[in-house]
Amino acid sequence: MRYIPNTGSDREEMLAAIGRSSIEELFSDIPEPVLKRFRLLGLPPRSEIEVASEIGELASANEGAGLIPFLGGGVYDHYVPSIVAHILSRPEFYTAYTPYQPEVSQGTLTAMFEFQTLVCELYGMEVANASMYDGATALAEAALMAERINRRGRIAVARTIFPHYRRVLETYCWPAGISLVDLPYSRTGRFDPADVPDRISALIVQTPNALGVIEDLAGMKERIGDALLVVSAYPPPFGLIEPPGRFGADVVVGEGQPLGLPLGFGGPLLGLFATRKDYLRQMPGRIAGRTVDADGNVGYVMAAQTREQHIRRARATSNICTNSALCALAAAVYLASLGSSGLRRLAGLNLEKAHYLAAGISELDGYELAFTGPFFNEFVVRTPEEPDSVRERLRRAGFLVSPADHLEPLGVERGIRIAVTEKRTRDELDRFVAALKGEG
Repeated sequence: MRYIPNTGSDREEMLAAIGRSSIEELFSDIPEPVLKRFRLLGLPPRSEIEVASEIGELASANEGAGLIPFLGGGVYDHYVPSIVAHILSRPEFYTAYTPYQPEVSQGTLTAMFEFQTLVCELYGMEVANASMYDGATALAEAALMAERINRRGRIAVARTIFPHYRRVLETYCWPAGISLVDLPYSRTGRFDPADVPDRISALIVQTPNALGVIEDLAGMKERIGDALLVVSAYPPPFGLIEPPGRFGADVVVGEGQPLGLPLGFGGPLLGLFATRKDYLRQMPGRIAGRTVDADGNVGYVMAAQTREQHIRRARATSNICTNSALCALAAAVYLASLGSSGLRRLAGLNLEKAHYLAAGISELDGYELAFTGPFFNEFVVRTPEEPDSVRERLRRAGFLVSPADHLEPLGVERGIRIAVTEKRTRDELDRFVAALKGEG
């Protein structure tokens, strides 16, 4: 209440209208331990510029403040064009809620439809939804969808998916009675499709995977027959390489954060979910569609809403359905602003810069790439000393990489994961190598 633009007399008038004499009395029903959590900052009444300065000082105490991020593992430091924030800040989008009334939500529904179209083009799929929380839950929903279709109670999972995706997947599958079969990977950093067992509802694979390696999807769908091929796909590489849909993927999911959303200390995120028309009724979430009215005018509607709030509970595919429209709009504006040529250039920059850094690191004594498979903009390096010591040396030099324990669930020892995006300059890459070498 202290930092919203109400005068003292405004507050007194509002309090009098509800029979309270003070702000403290207004919140007196809230237990003191709960109220205490909201007083941690301890900021006395002061001007906006003073508050901003104080908050800035507190934010600078974070570990990553001022460090150049080479972080990966699902969230990446990509450049966000200024047009994204400009469009998102428009009040008709910024304050929009779920479009329950299509006649007054045409702008929101249009944006959702365009987002879905762009996701389909990106992944080479036929239909996409617009209501997933993040990449991890989108993958888990894909697993439940596959089980609804095939009902075999077993799903094969490449061990090379992100460990936190694997944990979410297990959380969803365990109460549904679905067992998960982990598939090992080789020195290439890829799993072997020959290890996939029979009688499964789906095979789940990620590309590029948690080791940074691009999985070979060719022939994978043919190997598993009528089981669903579910691919968790990091979006930027598909400016250069063939999308999963070209290899027969039945469901493609992904994390939309690289498409116009900042790092944001882990959020907000955006789940991408696309499939084939045959599975439309089994897809979770909601779909915006384009139609015409009685006079032939183009209009947009909610074409499918398969959640428990909209149809009989027993027929609902899921209860997941959030207003991800603002994050989806960011992704749509981002992709539209880049276009196909821009996305290709973006992918090329990520690829070139990552391989430039990997080559420089590989020349250092004791350092080597952990896997031989092709990678995009993320890779794992084995270190001649304890990874935590290497990470600390990089931190002192102004660089931030993921903790070594992020790789432990994958069975990687003495390794660090490094992600390079288009934002990293050649000077930063050279200084990174120098820091590893102990120079500077």
